[in-house]
Amino acid sequence: MAKKRPQTKARRPQPTDGDLPVVGAREPCPCGSGRRYKACHGRAAAQAGTELVQRPFEGLSGEGDWVALRELVPAATVELTLKDGLPEGVPSVTLATVLPMAWPALRRDDGSVLLALQNDTASGDLSRDLADTLLRALEAEPGTPVQGRRAPADGPRLQDLLAADAPFEPVVHEGFEFWVPDAENATPEVTASLERANAAAIPTVRLPDLDAAYWCETPEKNHLRWVMPHEEERLLDALARLSAAGDSGLGEGTRLVGSFRAHGLTVPVWDLPSCVGAADVEKPAAEFAERLATALAIEAPLTPDERRARGGLTNRQVTLS
Repeated sequence: MAKKRPQTKARRPQPTDGDLPVVGAREPCPCGSGRRYKACHGRAAAQAGTELVQRPFEGLSGEGDWVALRELVPAATVELTLKDGLPEGVPSVTLATVLPMAWPALRRDDGSVLLALQNDTASGDLSRDLADTLLRALEAEPGTPVQGRRAPADGPRLQDLLAADAPFEPVVHEGFEFWVPDAENATPEVTASLERANAAAIPTVRLPDLDAAYWCETPEKNHLRWVMPHEEERLLDALARLSAAGDSGLGEGTRLVGSFRAHGLTVPVWDLPSCVGAADVEKPAAEFAERLATALAIEAPLTPDERRARGGLTNRQVTLS
């Protein structure tokens, strides 16, 4: 006796991905499947949104300083130049390390825009997330903050919005007073956020004649953290050559203690005595830069001592992002 075939319902035509609106991950998928968006058509969008971009600031002016302001510097601002100029009603666009209440961006009462760099982002492309926040801030009503969201996977990146040849000149602040130009009229929530941020800020100074080199003060010792643009393996070889030769320090009592990776770049770190201030380390750091340039140009294989020095550096290396 022949088996009966199971009856099936006629399938409804399914809309294409391009026809579907983006909804919340836990909401029903607009395609009508009955499944949640994240388990249906949102799966491809989530995969595209989480693909990690190793160097999100590559191609921007001042890539090293972008990394430093994202990972190292508590309070700093930079005036940004848009490729197509400022829209009407927007007198300026300023990048800030952080903003009150952890806002991703803020459109001030005068129409100016503040864009926060240190906020958490929803995808693996920090540049795209920041660009999306910036575009929404440019169109926001004056006097309102901009909330975070998942940026469209095909949206523009900072490299598409910012002028490539404009200088990137960070201004490091002692505190976060730049949040509130009119402190007397600040809300209690913003005032409390400002007090908390100022209490947690580590004194930091950018060395003026070097790219992306930042001195900071901590209770037990000071540090120099220097974001370098060189290819990682080549840079570690050069640092190892200098370490093996005893030339990796920045003066008496200083020591190259290791490095970390951040957004595709390597950041060597030196311990400094508490008595060594930012001005004291400027000349030794400039002299180190000359020694490093010489070491980077060497093509010969590492010696046994240099290999041991390199092993010590890599053993103390961590990855921030």
